[in-house]
Amino acid sequence: PQHFLPDIQSEDKTHYKPVFTPSRLVVKFGDPTAASCSVCERCIDNIFNLESPVGLTSINGTTMFWTIERLTEWLTSPICYYNTDTDVQCCTILPITPPDNVSVSFVDHTGPMFEGKQYTLQCTVEEVAPVENLTVTFYRGQTALGQLQSKNNNPKPVTETFSLNITLSKEDNGVQYWCEAKLELGPYGPQLPPVETSQTITATVFCESDTTTPTRLLWSLCSANNKGILIGVVTAALIAILILLIGLFYCYKSK
Repeated sequence: PQHFLPDIQSEDKTHYKPVFTPSRLVVKFGDPTAASCSVCERCIDNIFNLESPVGLTSINGTTMFWTIERLTEWLTSPICYYNTDTDVQCCTILPITPPDNVSVSFVDHTGPMFEGKQYTLQCTVEEVAPVENLTVTFYRGQTALGQLQSKNNNPKPVTETFSLNITLSKEDNGVQYWCEAKLELGPYGPQLPPVETSQTITATVFCESDTTTPTRLLWSLCSANNKGILIGVVTAALIAILILLIGLFYCYKSK
């Protein structure tokens, strides 16, 4: 195996690190991808190459190209290098970042919930790297509830879980909760940070007064919007009954 010495510091004219374009790849599992690497023009007489255990490589002048039809291994970062005049190898490694699969759930709970009770939202991000650049935001509808950042500095793809406690009210009935995972890769990453969103989960919340017979029908009476509808229906029914009674009264009187 070859050994590489990155970040060589010397007055030797060839000590310029190879440059990958792009400087970091964000690739979905099984997708094709490509990158190029350039060494300085004055390195044309030196030994240089681009190595990777997967994919195809080619060279045109001092620029090397790497392509792969299906990326299925996350730990196969291509290495671009050249030998200096003093026979030292200077290299650059191309980081490959897998995207994240994001899911959200309520911890240890399924089914209906009750107002005034505390529940824990959990956001799970699978096989993400570098996880130290990961930020997760929880949402209630389109309103952000809180943002959390990973403290894990493992460079390999890992699964990370984030939790947020919330207390439900009757206004939360029917509200959708979800989370968003974003990789902040800095100035050398993609111009638009990779973002993945989870599925949405809908909260079914019952009023405390309805806990004896918790059904959707009874809960609908607890919703502020449904109360307005109910009042309107009852009012219309009372008016109809009043009109009917007035009609019967005049009908009876005319006889």
